[in-house]
Amino acid sequence: MRVPIRHIAGHLVWSTQGSVWALYRLHPGPDARGRREESVQGTYVPAAVRDEQLAKITHLIRSLTRAPRLFGLCAQVDPGEIALRMIEGIEPGDQVPGSTHPWVENVEATLDLLSGQEMHRRTLWLAVPLHNDAGGQVSASLGAMWADVAPLLGMRAGPVARREVTSYREQASRVEAALAGGIAFRPARPAEIVWMIQHALHRGLAEPLLTEAETSDLYGGEVREGVLRSPSYADLGQVRLQDGGVDPMLDDAEDLAGADRIGRSGRTAWWRLKTSSPLRRRWLQVESDAGVGYQAQLALAECPPAVSQDAADLFAQLEALDFPVDYTVDLTLVPADKARDQVRRKKNELIDQADQYDARPTGMPASLTDAARDLGELDARLSRTSVEVEVQSVTVLTVWGPTAAVCDARARALAALLGGADYRAVRPAGLQEALFTLGLPGTVRPGVVREFTQHQISEDWALSGAFTAAEVGDPNGMFLGIDLDSGTTRPVMINVADAPKVDASASMGIVGDLGAGKSVLQKLIAEAVWARGGCAICIDRTPVREWAAFARTAAKERVQIIDAARAEVSIDPLRMFTGPEGRHYTLSYLTLQLGIGPMSTSGEVLHHAVAQAAACPEPSMHRVLGVLEEIATSEAGKRQDAAATLAGLIRVVATNPLARMVFDPTLPPVRLDASSSTDMIVITTTGLKLPPKAAFDKPEVLHQQPLEALIGRAVLYLIAAIARQTAFEDPNRFTAVVLDELYWLTSSAEGTALVHEILHDGRKHGAGLLGASHDAEELGPDRGLMAYRALARTADRQRARRGLEFVGLDPGDPELLRLVTTGLSPVGQEGREGEFLLTCPRQNTGRIKVAIPPIERISTSITTTPGRRASATPPSSRDTAPESAPLAGAATVGHPKDLR
Repeated sequence: MRVPIRHIAGHLVWSTQGSVWALYRLHPGPDARGRREESVQGTYVPAAVRDEQLAKITHLIRSLTRAPRLFGLCAQVDPGEIALRMIEGIEPGDQVPGSTHPWVENVEATLDLLSGQEMHRRTLWLAVPLHNDAGGQVSASLGAMWADVAPLLGMRAGPVARREVTSYREQASRVEAALAGGIAFRPARPAEIVWMIQHALHRGLAEPLLTEAETSDLYGGEVREGVLRSPSYADLGQVRLQDGGVDPMLDDAEDLAGADRIGRSGRTAWWRLKTSSPLRRRWLQVESDAGVGYQAQLALAECPPAVSQDAADLFAQLEALDFPVDYTVDLTLVPADKARDQVRRKKNELIDQADQYDARPTGMPASLTDAARDLGELDARLSRTSVEVEVQSVTVLTVWGPTAAVCDARARALAALLGGADYRAVRPAGLQEALFTLGLPGTVRPGVVREFTQHQISEDWALSGAFTAAEVGDPNGMFLGIDLDSGTTRPVMINVADAPKVDASASMGIVGDLGAGKSVLQKLIAEAVWARGGCAICIDRTPVREWAAFARTAAKERVQIIDAARAEVSIDPLRMFTGPEGRHYTLSYLTLQLGIGPMSTSGEVLHHAVAQAAACPEPSMHRVLGVLEEIATSEAGKRQDAAATLAGLIRVVATNPLARMVFDPTLPPVRLDASSSTDMIVITTTGLKLPPKAAFDKPEVLHQQPLEALIGRAVLYLIAAIARQTAFEDPNRFTAVVLDELYWLTSSAEGTALVHEILHDGRKHGAGLLGASHDAEELGPDRGLMAYRALARTADRQRARRGLEFVGLDPGDPELLRLVTTGLSPVGQEGREGEFLLTCPRQNTGRIKVAIPPIERISTSITTTPGRRASATPPSSRDTAPESAPLAGAATVGHPKDLR
């Protein structure tokens, strides 16, 4: 095969056919400094955002001139790329000799999970032909002719003068100015342009990785001594293309005499070789050093005359197939005035046909009336604005496989999908190589493909979604699961710890029904936080102490359990905190517990007692009681009465078992130096009761609550203080405050204050909140500050609407409502557990399936379904709970859908 490239200078390509192109990468991702130029679109977008994107793409189409070409290529993704993204930004840390970093186990489990899966990512490229003046056209034509002759003479292609390079660069800058204001783009790198050719030739085989090309400095030409010198690209063409080549497995070619001749030239009669007809071998065989791959090129031959906006996104729907599909769209943009002239000529032709049909007994067919109506509508839309253009497009869709049978089956499946949407795609025998050539950068459109030209207005063509790319999650971080909106395996990653570094909130809200997988998602994120070097503080209110059980196995020796009911450690604020902080938390706790005003006589006495106790060598709550007893015996009047009353009330509270962890001086105090001693702190609140939410609005009702409820409220304040102090202690180490069943906290003023403070100030201190509840309203009034949002199955329609509004989607959309109520993790359907709608800080929303890694310390204690626990046994057992995703080990079988 002859390579169509003569020279590459930056993003400019000199073709062997005499043309010069400027290539751009659309939706380019992070730049060299890691900054992103745009927000990434998810699969699900609000109507207003969709309209804005449509306007941008329409503007982009109208800004282009002549015959640009769009490439939508599926770049292969290697599991090693995911592993590198998982360890990006991880500090080695101080490990015990002979031990490994805790995150290594997660990375290795992900590699095992993704090994053997067909993974890709959609990349978009725009090639714009540059205009030649009269002299430049002659020079380019002579250069192209010499490029044909030079290889035969053993000579290199003719150089390009510096003046010509400068001229084309100026034209490219004008093209970039016209593209500004549309979708994000950047000039393609020389290695990326070469990768586009390598990708086209290696479909169905192991192909070079785009990740390597994105950082490579190879293949670029340089201007030296006044001319452009480029490296040789001849090695790219060391392949053999055979239109309708024989597949040895399909045709048993090894047993056929002379089969080698038909494989080489195709001149031997196929019926004499007893092989299949060439009309059935509608694929392209590509043979290279890497092996033999098979491709099928389908041309879009017919589009429906009218299609609704919701169903017009043809190219976006290709992502739902369980195999990758490349597309090339060759565009010819015709200005409105010229397009109207063509419409008028077609109208005159219709009038002549109508006159001819009038003379026939059968009369005029209905198709003429429909054609006249369509032409009238087209004329009206072209006349509406002078900047309108008609898009004449030739669209080629490419599928591939390691064998001809796989390739053929995929081509038939694609044609059937398009046919169901009233699009007709043909796979012409004998034109496979010509259609393949159209997908290479720098080639001129072959004349034989003009018959597949489709005519549309710019806005109608923009609806096809060719310029849009959907992505869910973050660029790096933990492997969370699989994108369900992609038919092939597409990993989803999130990195809550890095959100503050990019000026975003690290807080996450999770909404869903009982058993929908909320706590499993929280546990996976919390485990990833500590394994990646952060800290997790979990408040566990479940009677079975599920978070304590999970932390003991997942974090092993790096966990600290604070059990409020069992009182094994002390949360005495005077023993935990030093200086003004200890006095502040102590005084606030006591005034809350005793129900006194800080500006009353009792408040003044209590303040004095706390100050004296804090000045002692060993301050404690027990010492506060001693100081009050001393004041009651040494002073007189109101102060004596207040001190005696306060001492009596404190004794009543201190004798209650629920308050023992506050007043017992013999218990060891909680260690708050999480950065050096523990990575996960779990505070279990089993046994603590809170006053009803209605009681907080009426002080007289609040004072009449049982003692256990009042103690629980005050102890909750201390727990919130511990969580807040630990989370804000070290801004350089990310801390996640995990609050499962958040309604329990937001029903009280103290819990709401904790949520409020972390949501408002967490980003500055490197902290975030992971909250889950059954209703979006239970996440609190500040839930809008949560940058990460997940919505699981919600059967109640009203709650589902609030959940959709929470994740930023239209709560009135009937399709989305059906998805949330019945389409996510349907009850009783094995393998469908752990499905969510996920929104990340870049405002990209998609449907994902959470996967539990096959790590024994995680899988044995992460689920909570009574009578069943996930285990590290072989994944074929699929002994999983409805609240969890299936074990990640289940995906080690071949088909990507097994990950679901």
